[in-house]
Amino acid sequence: MKITNVICSPGRTGFFFDDQRAIKRGAIADGANYKGEAITGGFKSVRQAGESISIMLILEDGVIAWGDCAAVQYSGAGGRDPLFLAEDFIPVIEKHVSPFLIGQEATQFKRLADELENIKVDGSRLHTAIRYGVSQAILDAVAKANKKMMCEIIAAEYNLKLTPEEVPIFMQSGDARYDNVDKMIIKAAHVLPHALINNVQTKLGQNGELLKEYIEWMRDRIIEFRVEETYNPIFHIDVYGTIGQIFGDDNYEDIVGYLAVLAESAKPFKLRIEGPVDVGERRLQVQALATISKMIDAQGINVEIVADEWCNTFEDIKYFADNRAGHMIQVKTPDLGGIHQTVEAVLYCKEKGVGAYQGGTCNETDRSAQICVHLAMATKPDQMLAKPGMGVDEGFMVVYNEMQRIRALLKIKEAVKYQ
Repeated sequence: MKITNVICSPGRTGFFFDDQRAIKRGAIADGANYKGEAITGGFKSVRQAGESISIMLILEDGVIAWGDCAAVQYSGAGGRDPLFLAEDFIPVIEKHVSPFLIGQEATQFKRLADELENIKVDGSRLHTAIRYGVSQAILDAVAKANKKMMCEIIAAEYNLKLTPEEVPIFMQSGDARYDNVDKMIIKAAHVLPHALINNVQTKLGQNGELLKEYIEWMRDRIIEFRVEETYNPIFHIDVYGTIGQIFGDDNYEDIVGYLAVLAESAKPFKLRIEGPVDVGERRLQVQALATISKMIDAQGINVEIVADEWCNTFEDIKYFADNRAGHMIQVKTPDLGGIHQTVEAVLYCKEKGVGAYQGGTCNETDRSAQICVHLAMATKPDQMLAKPGMGVDEGFMVVYNEMQRIRALLKIKEAVKYQ
């Protein structure tokens, strides 16, 4: 089944592009906006509307396969590609991607995805968001050409056993870290709340007191309102390097001591802390997270470190996993480019005995989130992110419902197989 045409359309994402450097340097939240000057290249304001590009592949039988190009909320930060704007990149797709795809047989996902990764423009690979969205469309095209689900194509090409077991879903609160926790408790989130602790003064506290109070509040809230006593979610909080800001990025004794306090505050629930430090460079970040993780393990502290910043590409993920820089690694789906890289990154983490968190960003779309569910159901990471958006309900609905559709179909196929 050949691809006969490629059509692009501009779109909006489920959240915003935020200038992380400006926020860390003191931009002030004001309603849904921020006051302050943009710092990172390409930004016209600290917060601006998230943009996407839909890639539609027309197959020779008239069937349409599609995916969405999207980039992370904090584009241009932590070693990532620059701001992704539709008007800038639709012409790139039309000039460099469409000629590559038109006439291709939609028979093998990984082959086409690998070839897409190798396309270069002025000596550089295509923006990660382009590779992300186009590879989604390729997977959908191969699935439709073969009358299979996308997860079935992944399982077949990577020799994986496809089962209907759920993947734990991680919900993120955004700045509404109190009201949204209530939504998460009602919907029995497996992992919660992310919490967006990206500012020392207003969210962490100069001595870490604000985060400690928040964890204690969340612990008590769950115990009070959970329907079943067996509901024991994992606490996963992203602190964006702010713990390092208050104690010093290389002051490991105090950092680990503080993490022990947080772990005690979270009891009886398990705690994960994402990005305790951000030292501004990959090698040093690996060194810092590996050291912190080893100290935590040696002291028997019930907290897991999650790597995120400076761990963007598949090669980065392998480097972090090989050095055990964290107990869990976020596979941030848009940052890796082609979605086959997400598959391979999750499988690599599992092979190395490191936790695999198939993440992404609030700044994606419903389509990219649905396709990510197929990747997760095939590879079975330890958790996957509910996305897009920060409203909890919408992102959870998109991911949960797609997962349940897949599970139902797999159960039927399994039943028919053994009849």
